[in-house]
Amino acid sequence: MKIVYQDEVHFQVTTSITRKWVPKGSKPKVKSAPIKKNVAYSGYVIPETGELAITKPGWFNYETVIQSLREFIQVCHLNEGQKIYMVLDNAPWHKKAKRLIQTEAQEDYADIRDKMVLVSLPPYSPDLNPIEQCWRITRREVTHNTYLPTLNVLEATLDNYFDLYRKPNNKFASLCNFKHN
Repeated sequence: MKIVYQDEVHFQVTTSITRKWVPKGSKPKVKSAPIKKNVAYSGYVIPETGELAITKPGWFNYETVIQSLREFIQVCHLNEGQKIYMVLDNAPWHKKAKRLIQTEAQEDYADIRDKMVLVSLPPYSPDLNPIEQCWRITRREVTHNTYLPTLNVLEATLDNYFDLYRKPNNKFASLCNFKHN
């Protein structure tokens, strides 16, 4: 059994302003691109190892979720008979994908069903999805208070950052593990 957490995110070209140390009384100015374009990512994190897998669906609907799940299965290293337990939030596109794949067990999706079990988080519980922490750290380290002039620059910067975490790593593993008392 391999547990994986999945979520989608948009990153905007427009600079996101957050806390920063500046001299008292100063009026800092932060450059920002005058456009509101964004890039969409679907991310998968394995909490045990911190490995991150990313797909770029362009937009989020049940079809792109299904395609993204198939892409993830291709890069996920499974042992014979091993299944992925994919934990998803309750976005409408996840609910429809889960219904088609598992509840209705449509034949078109047997390839996913054979390798994956879709598990829904309780409603309104993003704090239970560890990949939310990956997005938070990515924003803090890559996009907050940073001028990224074009969508291509934003995408290339994010892709380079995500490439650092495609292999087992302590950073995302420690972010994604729940503390037990």
